[in-house]
Amino acid sequence: MKLGIVGVTGLVGRVMVDVLEKTNFPIKKLYFSASEKSIGKEFFFKKRTYKIISLHDLFLKKPNIVLFSAGSSISREWAPRFEKVGSKIIDNSSAWRMDPEKKLIVPEINASSLEKKDNIIANPNCSTIQLVMVLFPLHIEYKIQRVVISTYQSVTGTGKKALNQLNQEKEGASNIHKIYPYSIYQNVLPHCDSFTENNYTIEEMKLIKETKKIINDQNIAITATAVRVPVIGGHSESVNITFQKKPSVDRISEILSKTKGIVVQDDPQKNIYPMPLYAHGKDEVFVGRIREDFSFQNSINIWIVSDNLRKGAATNAVQIAEYLINKKYV
Repeated sequence: MKLGIVGVTGLVGRVMVDVLEKTNFPIKKLYFSASEKSIGKEFFFKKRTYKIISLHDLFLKKPNIVLFSAGSSISREWAPRFEKVGSKIIDNSSAWRMDPEKKLIVPEINASSLEKKDNIIANPNCSTIQLVMVLFPLHIEYKIQRVVISTYQSVTGTGKKALNQLNQEKEGASNIHKIYPYSIYQNVLPHCDSFTENNYTIEEMKLIKETKKIINDQNIAITATAVRVPVIGGHSESVNITFQKKPSVDRISEILSKTKGIVVQDDPQKNIYPMPLYAHGKDEVFVGRIREDFSFQNSINIWIVSDNLRKGAATNAVQIAEYLINKKYV
């Protein structure tokens, strides 16, 4: 098993390495690749030293699996090249997510749709993954009609430069290179990614379109407002869900408690509910504040938190790779 990681020096790439270190992933040869300025630098994995190589040199190694986390333009250019030499590509960018020929995979939900012929596999958006982990089992039970999503997204979702902006603003530094149009420290921006012609942001449209594709139901009505907050530990989501039939809060809690990858933390009287402070560094999706929406028929409110760099990105990608290996598709 030859495994390559593209974009290893980025926030997601580094977490991919951390996730792999904690698994029994059957790696015989491991290759790290990043931008030209990082070539030759040393990287560590399980107490061994590896030198970062160029994308072209990684291509010449013909890896069995390549985990991409280097942006859409790199993925569009290089994923088809790796495919031609027999590599399986798991891509963390938005390049292939809405391509009708490519699978958009959350293993707990739709890994069974993968076939040996699937060579380029899309990893969903971070905020989408934690959302569908909760929606899917409830959709099976109650059939979802409508979803209203409000997100509270960590600066780590934007990358290292955004994290630098937050830290520099917190320290009162001058000449700050701003990734966001305004300060993020002690502020909240109703603005994740660029605005589209319909005045929704790209992030909001990802939530809408990717959710429908993963759940495989285009009839669900979905609307979203994505908000950036000065938090490092993970993304939070306030979600209002309307079903075809009246839901039971106790039954919903039971369903989610039994769903692999989900942890229910829901005891308001004891101030127990999910927070990014405690989700940080963990692979699960945490759920709480499950309660009936008294204002609308057959509806509930729910609060969802997950580390966007782990289950929202790196962990999900590694889980897809593990599934491919277990099914002997590689």
